[in-house]
Amino acid sequence: MSKSKSGDSEPGSGRGRMHDAEGARDAILNAGEKVFAEHGFDGARIDAIAEASGYNKSLIFQYFDDKLGLYSAVIRRADTDMRVWQDEALRELKEFTMSPAQIRDLLRRYVGVYFDYLIEHPKVLRIYNWELAENWQTFSKIWNERDRQDVAEFTPVFAQFQKAGLMRTEPHALLQYTTALFACHTYLGVLSMYRDLVPGKDFDSEAAMKDGREFLIGFITNGLMVDGSKKELSRSKKTPAHSHSARRQKEK
Repeated sequence: MSKSKSGDSEPGSGRGRMHDAEGARDAILNAGEKVFAEHGFDGARIDAIAEASGYNKSLIFQYFDDKLGLYSAVIRRADTDMRVWQDEALRELKEFTMSPAQIRDLLRRYVGVYFDYLIEHPKVLRIYNWELAENWQTFSKIWNERDRQDVAEFTPVFAQFQKAGLMRTEPHALLQYTTALFACHTYLGVLSMYRDLVPGKDFDSEAAMKDGREFLIGFITNGLMVDGSKKELSRSKKTPAHSHSARRQKEK
């Protein structure tokens, strides 16, 4: 078992020790992220996390209470990395005067940011994939008020877009949005399979990843948004009938 480093058992009792405590916490979070990514929540062992971090189990429990507390902290750290852009996007989306083109551009930018984040944080991607495989059973234990607040803030925004005819009316707008973003997870997840199926293709090259990124941005954006306003949608729905009528008149 690894030994606790000097000063770590007394975080906050002096400037030097506070610095050590912060370093210990980061090391434990990094180790937790690594082990959770490799084994999922159920398969991860505190002993393995302690060994990977270089700190003993008692310090892990001191900082995070238990394995679920550490897991929650790992997820919250990843969530914090994306929250700055999420909050910025939400502020812009709340401006209902944005044109469809502006909304589409904002969505394209956000999908690109999210894709880049997953590329830069493959361990977080693996943790999400573990949760998906296990029906989000551990995530359901760590939802907090901030998560519910996010839903409460985004729901009326997307509802407004649905009302304006910019998004499909069913299913629930946030379900559409979340499912669409998970196309990034799916794409990156199947690359490993295609490396074996198509051995002559370099799926990991900079050019290939750029092409994949652009494909996903278009795929997700076009899948979520409906072109035009409700008026334009209404006109397009009448077009087939009008076309059939004109065709019949021409045939006569």
